[in-house]
Amino acid sequence: MIFYATGLLLAVGAVWLFNRLVRLRNQVRNAWSDVDVQLQRRHDLVPGLVESVKGYADHERQLLERIAAERGAAMRGGTPAQRGAPEDALGQHLGRLLALGEAYPELKASRNFSQFSDELAEVEGNLQHARRFYNGSVREYNTALQTFPTLMIAAPLAFKPAEFFTADADARANVEVRFRDPA
Repeated sequence: MIFYATGLLLAVGAVWLFNRLVRLRNQVRNAWSDVDVQLQRRHDLVPGLVESVKGYADHERQLLERIAAERGAAMRGGTPAQRGAPEDALGQHLGRLLALGEAYPELKASRNFSQFSDELAEVEGNLQHARRFYNGSVREYNTALQTFPTLMIAAPLAFKPAEFFTADADARANVEVRFRDPA
């Protein structure tokens, strides 16, 4: 009788651990989906913001081209590790683009530029929150995979650690903003 009770207890424990891992893995996937939605919202705003700046700051074309290239690279990446560096670079250059509003008062007064910059600021705030939630979910999931007794269930059932969404070393540096004198 004790043998059966012990076996039943072990089976219930294994099922509970398995279900916990599945729940944590799904939470990580859901959190990544939230990050992805915010990144897509950012990508959707970029063309309108760039267009609103083009007419005012034509000599800033290099920055505008770089933003367009980084947007494309960020949209092509699939995993958090592949998307981290291009997304961080895009965020830095978007900050420089928004700073152009200070150098060009007529641009800052433009309704389109103002609307796009407000929406971008909102998206960046939401994105920051989504990234923190995602990385917290990854931390919780990865910790569960690496702790006893869960690791005895995780390894044989092919649960893999999730990737953190991290900044590239270059992206951690302060953004340098230089204003050109409008001629």
